[in-house]
Amino acid sequence: MTAPLPKIPDDPIAAIGARLAYYSDIVTDWVRENIAELSVAVIVAVIVYLFLSWLKGRAARLARESEDHRSAMTSIIARTLARTGKFFRIMVAVELVNGYANAPAPLARTIDVLFTIAVVLQVAIWLREIIIGLIERRASESGSEHETLQSAMVLIRLLVSFALFAIAAIVILDNLGVNVTGLVAGLGVGGIAIGLAAQGIFSDLFAAISIIFDRPFKRGDTITYDTTTARVERIGMKSTRLRALTGEEKIISNAKLLEKEITNNTKSVYRRVTFLIGLVYHTPTAVAARVPDLLREIVEAEGADFIRGGFHSFAPSSLDFQLVFDVQSEEMDEMFHARHTIGLGIAKRFADEGIEFAYPTQTTYTAAPDGTLVMPYADPKKSTSAPRKKG
Repeated sequence: MTAPLPKIPDDPIAAIGARLAYYSDIVTDWVRENIAELSVAVIVAVIVYLFLSWLKGRAARLARESEDHRSAMTSIIARTLARTGKFFRIMVAVELVNGYANAPAPLARTIDVLFTIAVVLQVAIWLREIIIGLIERRASESGSEHETLQSAMVLIRLLVSFALFAIAAIVILDNLGVNVTGLVAGLGVGGIAIGLAAQGIFSDLFAAISIIFDRPFKRGDTITYDTTTARVERIGMKSTRLRALTGEEKIISNAKLLEKEITNNTKSVYRRVTFLIGLVYHTPTAVAARVPDLLREIVEAEGADFIRGGFHSFAPSSLDFQLVFDVQSEEMDEMFHARHTIGLGIAKRFADEGIEFAYPTQTTYTAAPDGTLVMPYADPKKSTSAPRKKG
């Protein structure tokens, strides 16, 4: 049993001496009574400390060797384990002694408090290294956007560290019996105030990180939003710079860009082309019925995928046929080439078949002074019944 605490003198210096003497007597009695258990526990504790130290050294060496491949998971794990602190290793070893050798209550409480602090702080350090490592890993997969994330890495590291160590401080104080309700409320209010003050900056920054992680597009892709089609030149911390097809530079904030519906033209697995072909109204029905088969032959001869083709509508001056085909390529240049060759192929084949393309025409009917309709062409009956002149 633990001896009762003797009367503490009123003098502060003497009180400290009395308490130290009291704790010294308790530790001395505990060591004398548990010498065998303590010997085993100390040996185990030394072995555990040496093992943790060896593991930390091995991880640090592996981290140095994999410096050129920092995004690899082995490198991230090695850097994380290399951040294992000496205070944590000591407290793990001491906790083994505390649990095995039945330490006195005051000493056990002190060891438990120190062990809790060591574990919470060490977990926060490990989590920070893992989170930063995963962000760097994702940045390396993003290729050209790596420089953008590196520019924001200082701020990201600061935010991650603040969040993790704030949580660690709350956990430690809560385990010490401190009422942390007011502290949590204060941190919440402070976070809200900072968030509102820097709302625009943070929204664009997180939007840039979202673009890098989610990768809806990357530098060099051609995208379309609203009525703009442009090539992505740079994804910055606050804005994205694009080069329009007409040559001018477009700048839009990351947050506003993500609010829009974006079409990534570069990631198209195929390109679809639609032709509207107008034929003259006096095209024979039998000839018009052959048009879909002719279109299929022309498209397939050029290596494109025929989707559909046939009569579309009665236009004011033409019989309209629609052709739809796909070019199995992501490249816009290949689609342009296929559209060019197929278009010319249609013109040549229709010319060979005697199929006429329509052009905008208009027939005007006029009336004689007596109201008789004057046709825009000769009356065939009159031309055939007129007598021939004798020579």
